Order: sequence, then structure tokens, then C-alpha cells
Amino acid sequence: MSDPRAKGGKGGAANAKNEPKKQTTQSARAGLQFPVGRIHRHLKSRTQNHVRIGAKAAVYTSAILEYLTAEVLELAGNASKDMRLKRITPRHLQLAIRGDEELDSMVRATIAGGGVLPHIHKTLIKAPSKKKALE
Repeated sequence: MSDPRAKGGKGGAANAKNEPKKQTTQSARAGLQFPVGRIHRHLKSRTQNHVRIGAKAAVYTSAILEYLTAEVLELAGNASKDMRLKRITPRHLQLAIRGDEELDSMVRATIAGGGVLPHIHKTLIKAPSKKKALE
């Protein structure tokens, strides 16, 4: 090692320039919008007996949450567009979740301000009378 700059290690030419490495988040590496690091921290803090949580578990959980959020927001956006509104309200979320069979079975919660689904029982609807039909 006659070169005074050579200090060993695996850096090579990158360390000779003394440029700091560009930090990338776990979310960016996974191609997600949801925070992988934060979800990993919450997974670790909420386990019993402080069981070890792998890094892939947080990525997988983030991907699932991001997909479900995108699905609900897309359906709620369609509901708000049908009502000719630009803002998604709890009513639109309620209509979106209850209108989709799989989301309805998954979300068993009351949405505050969501109202109820429009439904009139068929026995309550007046059938056209036969007298008017004959005339």
C-alpha cells in the first residue's frame, strides 16, 4: 500500500472522491408510496414478546395497505364523480365500500357520516294496478 489515499475496504474509486452516498428510502426501493420504515417500526412495537420482524414483512404489509387504499379511493372517486362532485366525502366512502362485495366483507365498521345504502323492499313498491293497465 504505497498510495497514501488507499485505506482498504471495498470503497475503491467511490470513496476516493469523498462523495456521500445518496440515501434512498425503503419505500423508494420497493416502489411504494406508503412508508415501509414506519410500518416496520409499528410492526415491531406491536408484537408480543418482541418477536423479530423481517424487512420483507414491512414491504409486503405496505404494499397491501397501498393497494387497498388505492382501491377504496378509486371506487369512492367514481361515486363522487357520479354525483358530480369533486370532493370525496364519508358518504362516497360508504357507497364505495358497501357497493363492492369483497370490501364489504372485509370492512365491518361503521363509517361516521356515511349514511345507509339506498334500498326499498320490493313489497313496499306499489305495483301498477290492473285497472289502469286495462284502460
